[in-house]
Amino acid sequence: MEQSIRPIGHIHTDFKEKFGIPRQSGRVDALRGRIVFLPEFRNPDALRGIEGFSHLWLIFDFSLAHRDGWSPTVRPPRLGGNTRIGVFASRSPFRPNPIGLSSVRLVAVEHTEHEGDVLVVSGADLLDGTPIFDIKPDLPFSDSHPDAVGGYADGVKDHRLTVDFPDRLLRAIPEDKREALCACLAEDPRPSYQDDPTRVYSMRFATFDVHFTIREGHLTVTAVDETE
Repeated sequence: MEQSIRPIGHIHTDFKEKFGIPRQSGRVDALRGRIVFLPEFRNPDALRGIEGFSHLWLIFDFSLAHRDGWSPTVRPPRLGGNTRIGVFASRSPFRPNPIGLSSVRLVAVEHTEHEGDVLVVSGADLLDGTPIFDIKPDLPFSDSHPDAVGGYADGVKDHRLTVDFPDRLLRAIPEDKREALCACLAEDPRPSYQDDPTRVYSMRFATFDVHFTIREGHLTVTAVDETE
């Protein structure tokens, strides 16, 4: 019998747009997300035993990547946007089925009156409001492979920028969000083919627009505007 897949809940994060989201989960541990279950899945028994695990796998919907048809190759932005790689050799959101997989750290289970039990996680690389299809515990004895080879991604895994965030601008950001924001900026939000030192980029984070320039591996924040 054919069965359709449906969300069990949504994750809420500080990312209102795709630009600026870390390209992989776990790169910025200071990021926080809240997984709120849909009413029919708010049975506390469904989470029984989950607090015994440090990390979880999230299976989610690339909700902004839905399209008709598919391409067998994609252009990873970290390879300059010009090199084509097989879609099944990539983590591109543009897939035959727009399904994502992320590993996150479980911070806490919040017991709330109006939303039921909520999972607080760190390191999520998901857009605010992303539908979650399923959650599975990470098993370190089987899911971790110390001798694994990362293919073409190994060549860019250590790429980071130095960040200059003037104190007068940083003070506009709530203290509990500063570390995460600076770490996301250091991840270099740009596609690799963009390298114009005069260009002013803008990244939405929480309720702020953060403007910055990048020159020779150095990112400088130039303005911070509150959006809400």
